[in-house]
This record gives sequence, structure tokens and C-alpha cells, in this order.
Amino acid sequence: MIHKLADVQSENIGDNTRVWQYSIILKGAKIGESCNINCHTFIENEVVIGNNVTIKPGVYIWDGITLEDNVMIGPNVTFTNDKLPRSQNVNFNLLRTVVKKGASIGAGALVLCGLEIGEYAMVGAGSVLTKDAPPHTLWYGNPAVQKGFVTKSGEILDMDLKSKSTGVEYEFFDNELRLK
Repeated sequence: MIHKLADVQSENIGDNTRVWQYSIILKGAKIGESCNINCHTFIENEVVIGNNVTIKPGVYIWDGITLEDNVMIGPNVTFTNDKLPRSQNVNFNLLRTVVKKGASIGAGALVLCGLEIGEYAMVGAGSVLTKDAPPHTLWYGNPAVQKGFVTKSGEILDMDLKSKSTGVEYEFFDNELRLK
């Protein structure tokens, strides 16, 4: 479903992806299946978006950004792709950002360019992420710092891998969190 008030130039959009009004998707963008691209979004040419991705309103996905499968991007998240922005910069250095499978970025967060947000990591609303976020980690603040861990299902764990709500303990095994 592509809303009649959206400007979609790309032909590389998977089945069952919804694009809402006032969205602009440039010709070179690649978007997977069953995504939900909300209103007032902009997606540039050198962008790859996986399957089952949600992009909330007010988000601009610039060249060099990859969002893997099952990523959640909250409203008004800001991405960058140049550490030294200047008008008409002839020395522009595109820095790539990758948001790995299952990661979530909360509303109004700012993600500097050249970073990797690991699988199932979470960046809190309003945070300013200035460094890589490893898999299953929870980051928030300005600048964002690691405040805990996150399970695949989204349960928040403290820095000792203990559930904040149930007290159950977890451990890492083969780069995955599991019950201890």
C-alpha cells in the first residue's frame, strides 16, 4: 500500500510494505517486505532497509544507512552521515551506519554517523548516541552510555544481567542472552 500523497520513486520495495502520506523515497532505496514507513519520512538513494522494519513519522534515512530486519525507529529519530558537514562540501566523506537485526531506537534520539547498533540493542528516547552499541545493550542519556542489557523479547536487564522486573538472572552464550 502506497498512499497517493507519497512520492515513491523506488521500484525496490517488498510486498506488503506500507508507505504513508507525505513520504519521499528516492529511486535507489531498497526496502524489504512488510515494512511500515510512516508519514513525513524521507529515504535517500543509498539506503537498505530489511523486512518488518517500522519507521515512525519525522525520520530521515540518509545515504549510507542500513536498517536490518525487525528494526524499530521511533518518531523524530535523527541520523547523520557526515562528521564534518558544510554547505556544498566537495570533500564529503559518507560514513555508513548499520542498525542490526531487532534493534530499537526511541523517539527523538540522535545517532551520529559511522556507528553500528548491535542486534536487539536499544537506544532510549532523546539519547545522543556517539559510539557503537554492542548487541543486547541498553543505552540512554546525552551522551548515551550503557545502562543495562536487553533480551530478544525486550526485557530490560541491569548491568549484572538481572531482570529489573522479575529478578531472574541471564548470561551471554554464543553472543546471545539466555536464562542462567
